[in-house]
Amino acid sequence: MTMALEGGLDAKVLVLNRAYSAIRVVDARRAFSLLIKNIAEVIAVEDGHYRNYDFENWADIAELQREFEPDRHDWVRTTRVTIAVPKIIRLFDYDRRPRRTVKLNRRNIYTRDGSRCQYCGRSFPTRELTLDHVVPRVQGGVNSWTNLVCACVRCNARKGGRTPVQAGMRLVREPIRPKRNPAITVRLGSGKYDSWKAFMDEAYWTVELQ
Repeated sequence: MTMALEGGLDAKVLVLNRAYSAIRVVDARRAFSLLIKNIAEVIAVEDGHYRNYDFENWADIAELQREFEPDRHDWVRTTRVTIAVPKIIRLFDYDRRPRRTVKLNRRNIYTRDGSRCQYCGRSFPTRELTLDHVVPRVQGGVNSWTNLVCACVRCNARKGGRTPVQAGMRLVREPIRPKRNPAITVRLGSGKYDSWKAFMDEAYWTVELQ
């Protein structure tokens, strides 16, 4: 089935394993692929209850969703119907548990810091940001959550191979290791993704975007 973009194929979908444990987040394009192949089903929250839909049944209720709750969903068009992007899907035959560590990478650091330079405090597009070692590598600094921050090109050049104290600069806030993937923390701030919270274990939950 051919799907055309209507602002929805880049929407994020929470993926559960067979035991309803959250394991990762994928984009809608990947989610629909799993649904069409009958590898997964939709989990929808309706009036405080969870309901399970296969792809055909989910497509069948699209007209009602579009009429009564158009703003609650992202949408894509197929050759037959305009269909809502599900918030959550569950894999039928996958039992592995999620990873319990947050991956240290550029995207997660940028998201943790809100794409703000941690020296001047200004927000920048990601293409205008760099990663700075608070304690420079030439002074023994390592790649770690507590030693890497976002910095704009200008501030990074000004700081150079010095510590903030040596450069006469101050951090907006001390870098920390997040308890969960920063991108998920940001997304949970949106009411659109309230249904994800029921599957989030605050004690250990992390998820890797793929």
